[in-house]
Amino acid sequence: MKYTLDVNGKKYRIDAPPMKRLLDVLREECALTGTKEGCGEGECGACTVLVDGKSVNSCLMPVCQVRGSKVLTIEGLARGMRLHPLQDAFVRLGGAQCGICTPGMILSAFELLSRKKGPSEADVREALEGNLCRCTGYTKIFEAVLAATRGKRGERSEGRGAKS
Repeated sequence: MKYTLDVNGKKYRIDAPPMKRLLDVLREECALTGTKEGCGEGECGACTVLVDGKSVNSCLMPVCQVRGSKVLTIEGLARGMRLHPLQDAFVRLGGAQCGICTPGMILSAFELLSRKKGPSEADVREALEGNLCRCTGYTKIFEAVLAATRGKRGERSEGRGAKS
């Protein structure tokens, strides 16, 4: 079937079976490879994108379900060569390791920040609970999200006592 998808504010005309995973359409048809496949079962959150502002596992969502919706991928956060504050904080504070989980983590955090200004660490932990990281502890990830919410560019918050 032919679909027109609104991804990151750009229209993509694709021809795909209705049950093809959104993850595969984004990567193969739209050439947006920032969205990663981790488990393929909706358990790890690596493939998280936002559909109409809500976090979804794109490995579980058939493309037919996003017709008429706005999809946001990690590529849609940066403005040209300027990283979004969340992306910048992840890079500067070491919240990104191998990069497989990072796009999903950032988009889950972005969803949180779009609905709650000044979240607590508990809010961040809850928002990211569906995103798994196998490379590092979560402390630097939580610190990056909290730093971005406070507008701090790369400042370390030593001794926070957060557990990973």
